[in-house]
Amino acid sequence: MAETAKNRPQELTRAELEIMQVLWAKEAVVVHDILDEMDEPKPAYNTVSTIVRILEKKGFVSHKAYGKTHEYYPLISKDDYARRYMDTVLNNFFGGSVSRLVSFFSENKAISLEETDAILDMLKKRK
Repeated sequence: MAETAKNRPQELTRAELEIMQVLWAKEAVVVHDILDEMDEPKPAYNTVSTIVRILEKKGFVSHKAYGKTHEYYPLISKDDYARRYMDTVLNNFFGGSVSRLVSFFSENKAISLEETDAILDMLKKRK
């Protein structure tokens, strides 16, 4: 069945991913905590708050309310997102072929002998 826009896994923008990295590391945070973890120049509080609410609408984040304060936490793990994202990359750019993906990286990025051995060991262990 072909993916429709409605059921296709959503990707994170660069700004959303930066905020999700903080949420994955800290597990539960308020907006000020997110700002504290961000590099300079830091975005405005309202910008971060808006992005967090967008992440909530997308289903990546939820919150607990404590009066006017909202504590945000991730609904999807970093590993689950990485798996979905890499599946999309694998299918869209390499026709679902892991060997084509590995070939791409071996041709376009220096892979050391140690990394090659580690990949082979992982594959042997899966058998």
